[in-house]
Amino acid sequence: MRSYRWSSFPLYLQSPAKRPDWLRVDRLLGECGVDRDNAAGRREFEMLLERRRVPKNAQEYGSIRRGWCLGGATFREELLERIAARAGTHHYGEELRESTLAKAERLLGAELGRRNWKTEELALRRKGDPEKLAIAARLRCETTVTLSWIAERLHMGTRTHLAHLLYWYGRRINATKRNNTTD
Repeated sequence: MRSYRWSSFPLYLQSPAKRPDWLRVDRLLGECGVDRDNAAGRREFEMLLERRRVPKNAQEYGSIRRGWCLGGATFREELLERIAARAGTHHYGEELRESTLAKAERLLGAELGRRNWKTEELALRRKGDPEKLAIAARLRCETTVTLSWIAERLHMGTRTHLAHLLYWYGRRINATKRNNTTD
């Protein structure tokens, strides 16, 4: 850690005379339980941080090392909404996938609310239920979630069965639109 050039950590280990004036070490040392800013205190501080850097339980900091978001559920939801609003074709990765799933869940919740359905209702209705098909079509149109995800979430069978249903649903909708414009 001492040699990482982008960190202020090495400055904390220097004597007060060698540190920049703007660097306040008293708060951080105090938070770590180090009472004095002397050579022994700075060694203790370094050992404490080194032990935290290499935890006994490697999974303890796994979400920090591999995750993209460090914060509570509300903060994560806010970030996901921001990601969804600004995502372009050049964006990819776990954040965008999670943002897409969050958007799909919001749309599904809105559609269920509009119909006064509970989630359990989806499993009770038949796979080709016209209302479920309308929800599936909206999810397919407004998100990038997979057919497998939609089929599983809406209890509509396999992804190939759902693709078949959506194909015929789309043809029926287009035929209805054509008929309404010719009247």
